[in-house]
Amino acid sequence: MMRSVINQLLGLRLSGNCGVTLTQVRDKGHLSRPRLRNPQWFLRKETTKYDDLMTSENKQFVNELGNEGFGVPAVKKENLVNTKEAPANEAVWNPSIRRCGVIARKIGQYPLWLKNGERIRTTLLQVADNHVIKYIPPEEYLPAQVPNVKNLHKRGCILVGSESTNPALLTKEYSGLFRDSGVVPKKNLARFIVSPEAQLQPGTPLNVNHFGIGDFVDVRGKTVDHGFQGVVKRHGFKGMPASHGVTKTHRRAGNIGGGGEKGRVWPGTKMPGHMGNRWRVIKGLRVWRINTKYNVMWVQGSSVPGPTGGLVYIYDTILPLRKNKEAPPFPTFYGETQQGADDIWYEKVHSFKNESITYENE
Repeated sequence: MMRSVINQLLGLRLSGNCGVTLTQVRDKGHLSRPRLRNPQWFLRKETTKYDDLMTSENKQFVNELGNEGFGVPAVKKENLVNTKEAPANEAVWNPSIRRCGVIARKIGQYPLWLKNGERIRTTLLQVADNHVIKYIPPEEYLPAQVPNVKNLHKRGCILVGSESTNPALLTKEYSGLFRDSGVVPKKNLARFIVSPEAQLQPGTPLNVNHFGIGDFVDVRGKTVDHGFQGVVKRHGFKGMPASHGVTKTHRRAGNIGGGGEKGRVWPGTKMPGHMGNRWRVIKGLRVWRINTKYNVMWVQGSSVPGPTGGLVYIYDTILPLRKNKEAPPFPTFYGETQQGADDIWYEKVHSFKNESITYENE
């Protein structure tokens, strides 16, 4: 009797020959918990750099070449425009088709004003040097964690990279991912689940024109990492009084209600712990403004997850009432933007380039 109780507490299961087998147990926070290290099947990205056999002149030459040829081409407009011709895609867009997303950096916040005088808060996201690396068809794509859903092989996967980097700093295995794409190795990679009708060929550039003015998008990113924090900062507890006999419990949690019949701590009790560094998705953000010169878009609100300079992933929204009613650039934007139209404003937003006060003769 005692042995069975101990096995149940340890999460063990007895087999027929009295052997012990571990049973996998997961708590409810395994999906949003930060990953401390990459899985073993991940390719090693950065390589060890040895400069012992290089002279000082060669080191200077390699550094200059790396700084000029690689990096984020935010102002180089020729790198932001797709000069390839659109493929012969006979598929017609409909609201059920899922397009590819883009990788962006959160570069700050800025207010905008509507034409009725209302002030709105926006977040600036810069789509920096995005290219399609690989397309995996539905019959070949198999995620690392296979979900228990029907029609698993209904959609494919597009691998997108952003921000070119120096190949000399990368391993041979990691650089081999870009061999068939025809682009320089990228610093960041992301996978986007897409419909087969929205597939893109490797080497296709993605820019801010992938989305339109007034569209609604979903933004996914990691929240700011605050480390281990107490209940006052993590959960907003009030704390205890500063005087009248209170000793060393000013910012403590106090009673957690573990007595009575239950005699244990309930799951989900607000206690000190790791704060931040969790994946969060903010859905239904409207695109108020687009700048095609610097590849920047202004989205609604200031609650986009992540710190300034952090990476975020932008998708078409999945909210039923905010999906696109009209066809967006499908499967992506091909062609050049109009000359002189670097800034594109939503119709309800006031552009400070236009006149705000007009005078009429009496």
